[in-house]
Amino acid sequence: MKKGMLLLFVLILLSSVVAFAGGQKDSGDGYIIGISNAWVGSEWRTQMVDDVKAAAKPYIEQGLIKEIIVQSFDVSTEGQIDQIRNLISSGADLILVNPADATALTPVIAEAKAQGVIVIGTDTELSSPDAVNVAIDQKEWAAISARWLVAKMGGKGNVVCINGFAGHPANTARVKGYTEVFNANSGIKILNEVNADWDNAKGQAAMADMLATFPSINGVWVQDGMAAGALRAIQAAGRDDIFSTGEARVDFLKMWKAEDLDMIGVANPPGAMTSAFFVGMQMLAGKEFKDGIFEGPYGNTIYVPIPTVVTNLNFDTVFNAYKDYPDYYAVDGYLTEAQAAAYFK
Repeated sequence: MKKGMLLLFVLILLSSVVAFAGGQKDSGDGYIIGISNAWVGSEWRTQMVDDVKAAAKPYIEQGLIKEIIVQSFDVSTEGQIDQIRNLISSGADLILVNPADATALTPVIAEAKAQGVIVIGTDTELSSPDAVNVAIDQKEWAAISARWLVAKMGGKGNVVCINGFAGHPANTARVKGYTEVFNANSGIKILNEVNADWDNAKGQAAMADMLATFPSINGVWVQDGMAAGALRAIQAAGRDDIFSTGEARVDFLKMWKAEDLDMIGVANPPGAMTSAFFVGMQMLAGKEFKDGIFEGPYGNTIYVPIPTVVTNLNFDTVFNAYKDYPDYYAVDGYLTEAQAAAYFK
C-alpha cells in the first residue's frame, strides 16, 4: 500500500472510532441535543420539554451545548421514526426520546448509533440494545397506588381500572403493575378495564358508564390525567363509598384540599427526561457506566427514584410547595448533575 493511501486509511479509521465513541466532538463546537416527542396532547409533555430546556441553559451559556432541537408533534410511530431521522440529519449528538412504542424504533436507533449518536429513552423504555433508558419504573409506579387501594378496601371488593393509550409501553407496564397487586389479593376482583387515552373527559365518561353497568364497584384504579374526571363521575353518582386513586398534579391537589379527600397521588415526573439529559451529558463526555446499574425487561434501563408519593400524611407539605404553580403543573423531580455522574466510573 502506498504511503499516501495508508495515511488516508488511518485517518478514516480514526474518524470511525471517534464516531463510534458516542458522538464526542471538540468541546468548542458545542453539542446538539435533540428531543423526540410524538404526542403533544397534554401539558405534561410541555413541562417535560421545558424542564430539559431549563436544565440545558447553563451548558448553552458555557458553550458546551450549541442548540436544542425539539421535534414535538402528534405523530404515529412512523412519524416518530421520521423525527429521529430528522434529528440525526440535523447533526444531533444526543437524542432524548419519549417513545410511542418500545420496539418499533429499534431500526432507526441502530441508524443513529451508526452515525455516532447517543439515544436515550425516557418516561418509558426502549427495547433497542443500542439505546439506554432513564426512567421511573412505571410498573412499580402503578403498584404503589394499587397497594394503597387494596389497603383502603380492607383487602376485598370489586375494582374497575381506567387506563391510558392501549399499546403504549408505559400503559402496558402500569397494567402489569396493578394486575400483579390485585391478583395477589384473593379478595379483590377486577370487574372491568377500559382505555380513556389519558384524557380527562374520556375518563369521566368511562367512569360514568361503568358506574351504570356495575353497581357493586368498591374501588377505582385510574391513571394520572383521568383522575379528576373519574372523581367527578363518582361524585355525580353520589357514590362517596367508592375508593379511588388520584393524581399528583396541581389542579387535582386543589380539588383534593377543597373537598377533603382521602387519596393517593404518585408523581410521574416530567423531569424524567431531564434526568436522561444529565446522564446523556456524562455519556457525551466519554464516561463509562458502572457495572450492575442496568435493570428492566430489556436490561438497558436506569430506574430513577419516584420523587413523591402524595397521601393525606404528607399532603399539606406537597400542596404548599406546589399551590402557586399553574393548574396543569405536575409534581416533579429529576436527577441532579452530581446524581447522574454517580452512575459512572
